[in-house]
Amino acid sequence: MQISNRTVLITGGATGIGYAMAEAFLAAGSKVAICGRRKKRLDEARARHPKLLCYVCDVSDENDRRGLVEWAASELPGLNTLINNAGVQRDIDLSAGLDEFLAGENEIRINLESVVVLTGLFAPHLAKMGDGAIIYVSSGLGFVPAAKMPVYCASKAGIHAFAMAMRWQLKRVGVKVFEVIPPAVDTELNPAGRAKRGNFKAGLDARTFVSTIMEGLRRDAAEIGFGMTEDFLHASRDELNERFERMNASM
Repeated sequence: MQISNRTVLITGGATGIGYAMAEAFLAAGSKVAICGRRKKRLDEARARHPKLLCYVCDVSDENDRRGLVEWAASELPGLNTLINNAGVQRDIDLSAGLDEFLAGENEIRINLESVVVLTGLFAPHLAKMGDGAIIYVSSGLGFVPAAKMPVYCASKAGIHAFAMAMRWQLKRVGVKVFEVIPPAVDTELNPAGRAKRGNFKAGLDARTFVSTIMEGLRRDAAEIGFGMTEDFLHASRDELNERFERMNASM
């Protein structure tokens, strides 16, 4: 995929991987818009990169999703790339009942449902562009789940399956589909869970990760991993099971 001279919309683009992708596409000479729930973080991103277009949007809210489509039609008529990046992660213990699940943000609605809906809302436009593309950001935890965060892992496994299905569907209308599969990256994702684990650091910053991702996009790699997640793409079921047991042995 050509990464220059594109018009890109990134959900959850004010921080972390989404912001690093925004910077990378800007550096390549593309027009970039980002959306997110926190106006302050969007304003901070635009202060650093005045060319960024920003829109306040909660992708889990139906009215906000419709508003995003209307805004994009007005401000981004040349939109040819949608990056579904927005997501949340929570530690949830369902052995104690539903209370933890119900008490916080809904990972299914934000991580998975919003991606399905935004795909349906934007796909007809992208199909008209001739070089349309959708990029889904899943996770290595969709391949090897962490038992502490079961709903997040399930939502990302769903993204992987959905990306495969959309790749098959949308090739008929000329839209390319890519899946980006991060390992643990040092971002603002799940601050409460990271604090419980001693302010866990992965030792991988978002810009370093995204530099590899951009190379994969240039090569038209349909699924793009990094380090261990690249290994996951080629692992056997037995190898994935072994990784799962090692990851969760201390729980």
